[in-house]
Amino acid sequence: MLILDSGGVSFLAKRDQDAVAAIRALVRDGAWPPLVPSVVLVETTTGRQHSDAAVNRLLKTCDVREDLPASVARRAGELRHLAQRGSAVDAVVVASAEPGGVVLSGDIEDLGALASHSDAVRIERI
Repeated sequence: MLILDSGGVSFLAKRDQDAVAAIRALVRDGAWPPLVPSVVLVETTTGRQHSDAAVNRLLKTCDVREDLPASVARRAGELRHLAQRGSAVDAVVVASAEPGGVVLSGDIEDLGALASHSDAVRIERI
């Protein structure tokens, strides 16, 4: 399972040559569409139509998970406690990737700390 955090969404939404190449590679490898927990939208949208257009265009191609099951929220809390770092959004992203998922991110430090306590979640820099 492939999960995008805010850095992953922002990077791929740019639609520049690197982003397009990354999306094509993910599609080719069968990793598309990625899952995006809806809480990630807090960090990737502004409420301004023009500013959000590229992100919204990308999100239409993703599986946006609108619910946050209590079990995932509790696991995110546990991961934050164990790692002693990372935002609530980061923790939800890592918990959503369990077990054995991959998170694409630009910020691998906090996510890596959270993933070190996870069930086989890998963090990859986008």
